[in-house]
Amino acid sequence: MQEPNSTALPTPRFEAGRTFWIAGLGGRFNLATNGGIPALWEAFGPSIGKVPGQVGGMTYGLCCNPRDDGSFEYVAGVEVSSPDGLPSSFRCIKVEPQRYAVFVHAGDVSTLHETFHRIWHQWLPASGFQAGHAPEFERYSADFDPVAGTGTVEIWLPVRGGADAAA
Repeated sequence: MQEPNSTALPTPRFEAGRTFWIAGLGGRFNLATNGGIPALWEAFGPSIGKVPGQVGGMTYGLCCNPRDDGSFEYVAGVEVSSPDGLPSSFRCIKVEPQRYAVFVHAGDVSTLHETFHRIWHQWLPASGFQAGHAPEFERYSADFDPVAGTGTVEIWLPVRGGADAAA
C-alpha cells in the first residue's frame, strides 16, 4: 500500500516539556469521526485571545484520554495560567512534563493527518522509542493562518525509551 504522501518526514528535535494547562472546546473522536475536528476549531476560533488567563498567542490541538475502543479526546485550545474562571463549556487539561519528539509539519494544515501517519507508522516503529502515556499535541504559532496556510505547526509526541537523543 502506498503512503498517503511521499513528502519526507523531517527529523524531529527532542524537547523536555513543562507543566502547563490547555483550555478550550473538546470532543471525543475516533479515526472515522475525526473529520469533525475542524468544526471544533471553527467553534473555538472566536474565543482565541479572549480566554480568561490565556498565556501567549499559540493555539493547541491536544489529543488525550484514549480509550480501548480507539477513541480519544481532542481539545482545541490555548494555554492558560490556571483552570480558574473558565466558561463551563470549556475543557481544561493539565499537561505534565514529558520528553517529546517534535516534528515541524510541512505543508497545508489539510495534510496534517499525513504527517501524523508517517510519525506513527514510519518514524516511531523505526526510532527505538515508544509513545509516552501522556497527551500529544499540535502547537500552532501565534501567526498561524489556516486559510492562508501560513505560520508554523508542530506535532509534539511524548516518547519514552529509545536512544538518548540530545539533538
